[in-house]
Amino acid sequence: MMGLLLHGRGLILSLIFLLFKLSRAEIPLSVQQVPTIIKQSYVQVAFPFDEYFQIECEAKGNPEPKFSWTKDDKHFDLSDPRIIVSNNSGTFKIPNEGHISHFQGKYRCFASNRLGTAISEEIEFIVPGVPKFPKEKIEPLDVEEGDSIVLPCNPPKGLPPLHIYWMNIELEHIKQDERVYMSQKGDLYFANVEEKDSRNDYCCFAAFPKLRTIVQKMPMKLTVNSLKHANDSSSSTEINSKANSIKQRKPKLLLPPAESGSASTMTVLKGETLLLECFAEGLPTPQIEWSKLGSELPKGRETKENHGKTLKIENISYHDKGNYRCTANNLLGKASHDFHIIVQEPPRWKKKPQSAVYSTGSNGILLCEAEGEPQPTIKWKVNGFPIENHPFPGDVMFPREISFTNLQPNHTAVYQCEASNIHGTILASANIDVVDVVPLIQTKNEENYATVVGYSAFLHCEYFASPKATVIWEVADEAHPLEGHRYHTHENGTLEIYRTTEEDAGSYSCWVDNAMGKAVITANLDIRNATKLRVSPKNPRIPKSHVLELHCESQCDSHLKHSLKLSWSKDGEVFEMNGTEDGRIVIDGANLTISNISVEDQGIYSCSAQTALDSISEKTQVTVLGVPDPPGNLLLSERQNRSVRLSWEAGDDHNSNISEYIIEFEGNREEPGKWQELTRVQGEETEAVLSLAPYVRYQFRVIAVNEVGRSHASHPSDHHETPPAAPDKNPQNIRVQASQPKEMIIKWEPLKSMEQNGPGLEYRVSWKPQGAPEEWEEETVTNHTLRVMTPTVYAPYDVQVQAINQLGSGPEPQPVTLYSGEDYPSTAPVIHSVDVMNSTLVKVTWSSIPKETVHGLLKGYQINWWKTKSLLDGRTHPKEVNILRFSGQRNSGMVPSLDAFSEYHLTVLAYNSKGAGPESEPYIFQTPEGVPEQPSFLKVIKVDKDTATLSWGLPKKLNGNLTGYLLQYQIINDTYEIGELNEVNVTTPSKSSWHLLNLNATTKYKFYLKACTSKGCGKPISEESVTLGEGKYAGLYDDISTQGWFIGLMCAIALLTLILLTICFVKRNKGGKYSVKEKEDLHPDPEVQSAKDETFGEYRKIVLKQKLLSWNSSRGLTFYSVTKNTCFDGSSVDETPPQSLLYFPSNKHI
Repeated sequence: MMGLLLHGRGLILSLIFLLFKLSRAEIPLSVQQVPTIIKQSYVQVAFPFDEYFQIECEAKGNPEPKFSWTKDDKHFDLSDPRIIVSNNSGTFKIPNEGHISHFQGKYRCFASNRLGTAISEEIEFIVPGVPKFPKEKIEPLDVEEGDSIVLPCNPPKGLPPLHIYWMNIELEHIKQDERVYMSQKGDLYFANVEEKDSRNDYCCFAAFPKLRTIVQKMPMKLTVNSLKHANDSSSSTEINSKANSIKQRKPKLLLPPAESGSASTMTVLKGETLLLECFAEGLPTPQIEWSKLGSELPKGRETKENHGKTLKIENISYHDKGNYRCTANNLLGKASHDFHIIVQEPPRWKKKPQSAVYSTGSNGILLCEAEGEPQPTIKWKVNGFPIENHPFPGDVMFPREISFTNLQPNHTAVYQCEASNIHGTILASANIDVVDVVPLIQTKNEENYATVVGYSAFLHCEYFASPKATVIWEVADEAHPLEGHRYHTHENGTLEIYRTTEEDAGSYSCWVDNAMGKAVITANLDIRNATKLRVSPKNPRIPKSHVLELHCESQCDSHLKHSLKLSWSKDGEVFEMNGTEDGRIVIDGANLTISNISVEDQGIYSCSAQTALDSISEKTQVTVLGVPDPPGNLLLSERQNRSVRLSWEAGDDHNSNISEYIIEFEGNREEPGKWQELTRVQGEETEAVLSLAPYVRYQFRVIAVNEVGRSHASHPSDHHETPPAAPDKNPQNIRVQASQPKEMIIKWEPLKSMEQNGPGLEYRVSWKPQGAPEEWEEETVTNHTLRVMTPTVYAPYDVQVQAINQLGSGPEPQPVTLYSGEDYPSTAPVIHSVDVMNSTLVKVTWSSIPKETVHGLLKGYQINWWKTKSLLDGRTHPKEVNILRFSGQRNSGMVPSLDAFSEYHLTVLAYNSKGAGPESEPYIFQTPEGVPEQPSFLKVIKVDKDTATLSWGLPKKLNGNLTGYLLQYQIINDTYEIGELNEVNVTTPSKSSWHLLNLNATTKYKFYLKACTSKGCGKPISEESVTLGEGKYAGLYDDISTQGWFIGLMCAIALLTLILLTICFVKRNKGGKYSVKEKEDLHPDPEVQSAKDETFGEYRKIVLKQKLLSWNSSRGLTFYSVTKNTCFDGSSVDETPPQSLLYFPSNKHI
């Protein structure tokens, strides 16, 4: 449990309180007691770069202790002017003033008062000297090639650790290998020298890192002389071979040295590292092997270093004692040495004497036991002096314990137990205080505590009492102690209330009572609401590479909100405050976001809430889903001609069950290497019987599928080859294609590579006239098309195609009906009537042509029409042929979008898949008058306060004889309110302007103008204008219209409008095909609406501006020149570059 104490009548907030010592509290300093050492130095090294050296000794006691020191077991005078003594403690400083070696030694501190003396452990003060190699002259060394030699280092003594290096004058390390070795003492050994070992700068360096010092020995010169055992004519290879054969010798140990004999003894302390080294000279270079006699080397703790010359065993234990042997071998023999290892141990405590407080007349015991090798000896002291000098009556002393009976105040003292063996001494002190006092409660009165519902509450009542006291807790103002299983009083006086509820809040009293008297304090307890957490989503399953978002919702007591802290962790490892540096994991308070989630992000995520009183965690299991691993170990079995069994092992599904397996194969002879799907099986299956085709060399692979996606494909299986067979099927989609009459080009879908079943694939094509009794004609081909000429046009034939290969024929084919090639229709329909529906629409009726003259499959009829002249002015028009087609067998159709009050010619023809037949005789008809189009423009050219002059232009299409105009006008304003509509009939058709009178001043008017014929008035054109006020701006329009800038502006606007219209027309020039429905939507005609029940065909119009040539050539062609296209509504689209003579067959009609 944790707690937080505020000063004064501060609030102690506690959730889980780490229980205080269950024994009595320490003696308060207000009670008389012997001294206790509370701080001391141990080993102090006087480094030359430090300013001073401090040796510490601090103690507590009542009365206040006084301090004294010994150095090397002799009194040390603290009044020495070379040292600085601290006030109220035994600590002193030795300034680094150059003469400190005098202070080197072993110190011990004594803290004394009238009740006893406490002794510190031994403090060693080390004053290291400056290490230096002696000045010496080193004689050069001359050896013969193959001899052994040792270069001594003899490093100076200094403060450990010591590191030794052999380098040349350029500070390059001397290479060590199986032949060259540096010993633990630093000497450099050569098992046999080579000529390359000659050099004059062998330097030994000794490094003392704690002193920040490196010293160098004088360089040594080594000369290796080559042996001359052959005459000058001998080759160098022969010389070396002879030399080596003379110098070859069996191993001889140099380490351990010869004076050690064949065996030596070594003592190592338990827990330290054992280092054994072995080096032998000889030629060839000996190899070193290590063993332990009678058992194996300790596995896991032994290592062989320096090319096997050093055996290292870490953390030595008693089990590692025994005999170890090193053996040096070469081709000529071997040498060995045994190490007898003794494991010992400095003293260590098994039981230390414990300080205690006793009351007068009580009994006690002090125990002191130590272990070590050799077994430590135990000595007791009292206040620093041997206990034999200060015996107490009734005390019983043994080497490992002291028993006290009927303790009295004069027994108060400091008892020391000292354990020693050859490897060291350890000291333990125990304070014996004989005290009789009234209980002292050390916890403040009226402390305030708090905990949360359901947790334990701890109310403290720490006290000191001698003799032993009893502690009783009560609810304040109630005279009976707390009872029940939820209340427990610890030995240190603390009251623990288990599983608190809101009813536990209130004040409590702690009574401490012993033979000397009693004491009481009051503690106040407040109960808070427990913190709650909820993490969402719960146990999410996230596909790999997606984003994980977790939210932690928390609720806590209002008093604890200021201390609430949220943190996130994964599998027990807490995230950094803001997530990761790369931004992939972002923590924003209660939100945790992980981008591009991977399998490594899978685990248990915890949101933890910490307040001053409680902590809580809520977990959620995050599962990362991935595509499955590829299946493995594909195996083929039960191999048959048409089937095989494939089995496999499922890969890791990455937390998403495999829903199915896709089995693919590769075996296409035409596209080798292309994998195709063969079948699918359920995810629970790991085998399948596969149906196969003949004459295929199969190879299979398997893909696993789960909810995340597909795995990579498995490694391919072994190959499985099926034998050839006759085809199992015949070609499909048998059809005919003909470009000439009586021609029949038979085509079909060829069999795929996997369907051929064997080599030598061919197709047997058979045909005969349908219903005829004659025999089948047939032909065998290797491709998938055959051209057949028939005696008749568009005659039905039974056709069948059968697949065959070298092993036989496919199944009996089913015949299909095909037709021979079509020809153009040979007769023209006869037009019965052309009924005028209105001024722009007529209904045409004709007779069907005989079936035998269709010469194919009738697709429909086509109407061609063109305008010859206008009945308004009698002017003739160039031939602009419009085309409208009607599908199917029919004998009437509607022709829309005609010009009113005009004369037309019209023909009808039949067409089939081959093309159109001859045209009928032209039928001449006239359209009646219609209503005009709207005037081309309407302008207000002059306004005054009560008059306006309007001007307009003729409609583009009059559609009859113009009878006049209908002019209408009304008042309008900005609120969309309109006035009464006034009308003026202009009965003079040639009139192009009108002057209106009696208008309102400063009023906005809207004017409408319609052109009229005897059939009625057409669509209006409108314009708006505002009359002027009294005397203002009269004649404004006259003035403006005469200004040059105004005329220029109007011309620019007109030019821009013309350019935009041209662009629009260019985009609309797409070849002239429209449906009548589209035309009606764009330009609705009220007269055409009544005829909507009729069905219209496909519409085309071609303009023949000028017929250049019109004769029948030897090829039966009529020639025309086409320079311009016209849209459905008659508007010009775009001038296209003139084409050179466009021709049409004479039996076709445009």
